[in-house]
Amino acid sequence: MDDRRLLALPALLLGGAGTLMQAIHEGVEQRGFTGVRPAHGFAFVRLAPDGASIAEVAEHLGVTKQAASQLVEELLRRGYVRVEPHPRDARAKLVTLTERGWACTRAADEAALEAVRAWAGELGVDRVEELAADLARVARPGRLRPLW
Repeated sequence: MDDRRLLALPALLLGGAGTLMQAIHEGVEQRGFTGVRPAHGFAFVRLAPDGASIAEVAEHLGVTKQAASQLVEELLRRGYVRVEPHPRDARAKLVTLTERGWACTRAADEAALEAVRAWAGELGVDRVEELAADLARVARPGRLRPLW
């Protein structure tokens, strides 16, 4: 494989991730969860299943505590999270998903499944399974978070 084709791969992978993120976002909106941004979804990943402190959300998203606090306030106003005293840290608050937050998470999962099924329809199930296996070999395991 020549270098030009190798250099095309990062853009294709990022484009695929962008396409998937857009499909999830649109699917979530179509299911009635308007005003939710992809950054909210990344926060939901950290909040499930047992909640997290603002500092943990900030660390997960790679943002300041102030930015995480603003994001949590926005989610609180929209009814996606609740904030309670932290059971193990008197100085912190525990942020957990409400039923609306869990419903939004399920909607995102459904939208992701629809998007990947469409890929399987385009490429074939076997090829998508091979792609998943190949990516599992080279992708570093760990949390998903925006890098911006």
